[in-house]
Amino acid sequence: MADKLRITLVKSPIGAIPKQKATVQALGLKKIRQSVELPNNGATKGMIQKVNHLVKVEEI
Repeated sequence: MADKLRITLVKSPIGAIPKQKATVQALGLKKIRQSVELPNNGATKGMIQKVNHLVKVEEI
């Protein structure tokens, strides 16, 4: 299992519900095709699960 995850915003959260917009912002994503590297833990995976239709995840 990888230590980190690369999360990339691939779809705009404009039409998403406010809770999902807040989750995308909490992940540190602001623009489409922007990527962040976050630790591979339960909190991060839970956030990804809530917005999995907006992001792409890669293990690094």
